[in-house]
Amino acid sequence: MNTEIIDAGRAMSGGYKVDVSRRANVDRVSSEWFSRPDDERYLSLYDLFASVKTRAEQSRTRTVASAAIRVEAHRDNPERLGLILPDTDEPIASTHWSFAQLSSLEGAPADYLLRLPAPLAGINLQHRLTNHRTEQIKTMEVANGRTELRAVTGPDYGRIYDHELVSAVQRIAGNVTGETRWKVPGVLD
Repeated sequence: MNTEIIDAGRAMSGGYKVDVSRRANVDRVSSEWFSRPDDERYLSLYDLFASVKTRAEQSRTRTVASAAIRVEAHRDNPERLGLILPDTDEPIASTHWSFAQLSSLEGAPADYLLRLPAPLAGINLQHRLTNHRTEQIKTMEVANGRTELRAVTGPDYGRIYDHELVSAVQRIAGNVTGETRWKVPGVLD
């Protein structure tokens, strides 16, 4: 069997090229990058790598029984929900993503719950957590000033951390300086 691999995206030098003949102007990428807070706007892959590596070092994953999770409205703001995980005393803030993951694992429609007032959404989610079949879930919590629930998955979920992906991109694309093949909106020429 003869196999021929045609990779039109690579130049003979091994680098990737942008096809300027298409003239696609993607302003959304630049506007999203510029609208980020300063601590989320990276000018190099080294800076991005250092940030996501630190986040990974400040995180922990653990497997807990979903029935052991308590949902409560924040004391300071009753319109925000907090999750109290086993072996913790303080509510943990969930991200939009982790709330949707938890809701999905418990069979609750996240898009519906997110439109409800927080106390009502909390009651509904708590009902699903305590009355749904007891199952194990894996959490990823990040403590960088405040503890935040970043992901909720099944117990067998394998995790690839962001710094591992950034490291792979660095090996392929460089680092936004000199011979790089990687550009961020803040340094496009």
